[in-house]
Amino acid sequence: MREITLSKAVNEAIAEEMRRDPTVFVIGEDVAEAGTPFKVLSGLVEEFGTDRIVDTPIAEPGFMGIAVGAAMTGMRPIVDLMFGDFLFLVMDQLCNQAAKTHYMSGGKLSVPLVLRTNMGATRRSAAQHSQSLHALVAHIPGLMVAMPSSAYEAKGLMKTAIRENNPVVIFEDKLMYQDKAPVPEEEYLIPFGQANVKREGTDITLIGTSSMVQVAEKAAEILAGQGISAEVIDPRTIVPLDEATLLASVKKTSRAIVIDEGHQGYGITGEIAARLNEKAFYHLDAPVCRMGAMDVPVPFSPALEDLTVPTPERVAALAARLVAGEMLHDA
Repeated sequence: MREITLSKAVNEAIAEEMRRDPTVFVIGEDVAEAGTPFKVLSGLVEEFGTDRIVDTPIAEPGFMGIAVGAAMTGMRPIVDLMFGDFLFLVMDQLCNQAAKTHYMSGGKLSVPLVLRTNMGATRRSAAQHSQSLHALVAHIPGLMVAMPSSAYEAKGLMKTAIRENNPVVIFEDKLMYQDKAPVPEEEYLIPFGQANVKREGTDITLIGTSSMVQVAEKAAEILAGQGISAEVIDPRTIVPLDEATLLASVKKTSRAIVIDEGHQGYGITGEIAARLNEKAFYHLDAPVCRMGAMDVPVPFSPALEDLTVPTPERVAALAARLVAGEMLHDA
């Protein structure tokens, strides 16, 4: 099987769906000739033209509103939001309009829209271009939220998102665009709400989202050297969440850590941990622990920025303490 970058996988997914369905189009800032600042969409305008790869002014609320209206009237827009931090600019259109239209119309209207954006720190982009804001939209009923962890997931989830009749927000980690992974040449889709057990284990479950899947896998390697068997799970989508796979794993291992790059306070780690504590309580030998980003604005200083997000070493250290049965008042 060939290996391609995450960037190429997203590009392929969008191109394939645009060839298949003439109602699919892309709208956003610098999506045409520039191919976005990360060059993810390079080449699409040459094939599909500026009628379907639509450059916009720097007016996020405006082009998001255009996309919502287009989706309500039969199109399938893909909105490219240059940085995930700009979600704050489109929250009314996304959360009050796109998310609620199907419900408020009694099922008569749908908003088949994909908002693709990015997340992730440690790129030296400072506090307004480094946030991981997926918890904000996961909190809103009516929105689906996908978080690919590799090129394979990125392509399969994107194709599913474009065909979905409800609005979907996809977060891609900025540092992973050039990461390569095996991706089939033949068509495939990844169903939403279907987690992937990346590594089987017996002593502790490590649940990671997006780039934190790689952190969890590296932590599992460290733990293996200490004689600890860690199971690693990638939820793929946090809305819908595959509770069954997560619960089955935790009931087997009796311990779990949830790892996410969003801020730890009031975030995805807390939601998943709460569900596991509620539904697998009598199978647990230790509380489900959380590891998220520090609850501070992302620093511009590289030395400080690197301290704000979970690392394999810190995940492995916490896992070893859990397996050893240590009290974790200071965790």
